Amino acid sequence: MKLSIVVLNYKTKNLLKYFLKGVFEFKFPWQWEIVVVDNNSGDGTGKMIRQEFPVVKFVQSPKNLGMGGGNNFGIVNSSGEYMLIANPDITVSQTAIEKMIDFMEHREDVGIVGPRIKNPDGTRQETCYRWPGWFTFLYRRTFLGQTDSGKKHLHHFLYRDIDLGGPLSVDWVLGGCFLVRRFAFNAVGLFDPRFFLFLEDTDLCRRMWQKNFSVWYYPPAEVIHLPHRLSAGSRSPKDLFSKLTWIHLASWLKYFWKWRQGTNNEL
Repeated sequence: MKLSIVVLNYKTKNLLKYFLKGVFEFKFPWQWEIVVVDNNSGDGTGKMIRQEFPVVKFVQSPKNLGMGGGNNFGIVNSSGEYMLIANPDITVSQTAIEKMIDFMEHREDVGIVGPRIKNPDGTRQETCYRWPGWFTFLYRRTFLGQTDSGKKHLHHFLYRDIDLGGPLSVDWVLGGCFLVRRFAFNAVGLFDPRFFLFLEDTDLCRRMWQKNFSVWYYPPAEVIHLPHRLSAGSRSPKDLFSKLTWIHLASWLKYFWKWRQGTNNEL
């Protein structure tokens, strides 16, 4: 089988339904499948899948395993040579998927390819990054990102100093939508389930590079994403006390502890 599209759902049944309706319009020239994992939403997703999309391979998680753990559940129940990991709030196209696969077919060193992710109005979302540093969390989450040092740091972190009009080898790409070679997953391992939410994509890309698989941002392939970015926060005082901020911080600390031998030179 050439492709598995793995979609993780957590209380986004309506978005998932819209996603699946779009995907079922695709007419690929090779064998492919759709695997949906429900992260114990309790919202009737399983019933909806069985009634309206019976061809979908549905996997019910007994509990909320988080982003990495939930996707792992789908990956181990898939069989494609390539896996598209996509959130339900992404609108993908057959053309975008075919372009990413074609790119990887010609570059055996590539482990992960991320498409250009756009807002519904066509503007580009920032979804490729350099490795984070100790202060990146503060610059992304607090008013410090508006300081001169914060702006300089984020300018570098977000590749704003590079022309992103064409394919570019990058440190890591957003996990909301990317294509992964199964052989690379087999070599480096799946998502680290210790990262419940945030940094699971950073960690995976780091392990790809560690095993000599490259990671690419590939703008010829375009998808649409509803405009929200959880890891950036609102930089308001209220945001500092939100549950998401504390989950993000926990993942941040786990990431730097795990990679403490390799992050000394990252600012």
